[in-house]
Amino acid sequence: MYKSITADSSFLLMIDIQERLIQAMFNKDEIIKNSIRILTAAKEFSLPLMVSEQYPQGIGSTIPELKNLLPQDINIINKTEFSCCKAQGFGDAFLNLKFDSGTKDTVILFGIETHICVLATAIDLIEKYNLNVVIAADSCGSRTEQNHKLALDTLRYAGCFVVPTETVIYSLLEKSGTPQFKALLPLLK
Repeated sequence: MYKSITADSSFLLMIDIQERLIQAMFNKDEIIKNSIRILTAAKEFSLPLMVSEQYPQGIGSTIPELKNLLPQDINIINKTEFSCCKAQGFGDAFLNLKFDSGTKDTVILFGIETHICVLATAIDLIEKYNLNVVIAADSCGSRTEQNHKLALDTLRYAGCFVVPTETVIYSLLEKSGTPQFKALLPLLK
């Protein structure tokens, strides 16, 4: 059963939006635009954030447009596993993040590729950590649109809440007229 997205209960996991990998995505411009939006919202709400990079020596690091929005002290999880949950150090980083920031039972996932690392990570977060998993669908992508769509269907079937980035941001906002709403409104127009 789905639980609401709130700033108090949520954290983010950005998966592998890296220099060489992003170039192969069918929807790369949409991924970049929406990832900027979601990272900006995360900063506005001081949401905890985890970031992974798949084999950065070969694929490159997180793209500059997004790296500039990350906290300077962020610990990026380098991995060769497709599921972030299986990467060395992920469990410790997750537990530290979860407990340092209070109870967080909803993870907002976004990144690439939807049908590989995002899907594998989402399934493991449900099975191993019993988390509510929200997929910011238009902040995710694959090399082909068909793989992306099939993965989103599979994620829904697995129990993830699959929504647009705007839904995530408006859910975090909860109402208009707040300082956060005024700060984020330009991103939503």
